[in-house]
Amino acid sequence: MSSIRLDIVTAERAVYSEDVEMVIAPGVQGQLGILPHHTPLMTTLQAGELRIKKGGQEVSLAISGGFLEVRPDKVVVLADSAERADEIDVARAEEAKRRAQERLSEKGQTGADESLAEASLRRSLVRLKVADMARRRRKRA
Repeated sequence: MSSIRLDIVTAERAVYSEDVEMVIAPGVQGQLGILPHHTPLMTTLQAGELRIKKGGQEVSLAISGGFLEVRPDKVVVLADSAERADEIDVARAEEAKRRAQERLSEKGQTGADESLAEASLRRSLVRLKVADMARRRRKRA
C-alpha cells in the first residue's frame, strides 16, 4: 500500500514523523481523511482526535487546534498542542475538566472568560476521549 509522510509538530517539539497510510484530522468543518496523492490543501484544525493509520494499526493523538497542510509528498500538522494517548495524564485531564466546568457555571464572567473555559473543557474532553480509546484498544489486543 502506498504511504505519505506525516509530520506533527508543536512549538515545543516534533511529536510524530513517519510514513503513514492515512490521516484523519479534526477540521473546523468536520473530519478530514487524507490518503496518499491527496489534493494539496491548507486548513485550520479544531481541538479533537487526530487518527493515524499505519500497517493495520491506528494511533490517536489529542490535539488542541492548529493548521494542516497537505503537500504532494507529505502532510504537515502544526498543532497548538499534541499528545499521544500514552502521554496523557488522565487524572490531570479530569481535574482540568472539573475546573473548566466550575468556571462555566460561575455567574458574572465575561464572554472572553467563558470562551477560555469552553476551550479548556473541549481540550480536556478530547484528552480523556483519546486516552479512553487507547485503553480500549489495548484491552482488545
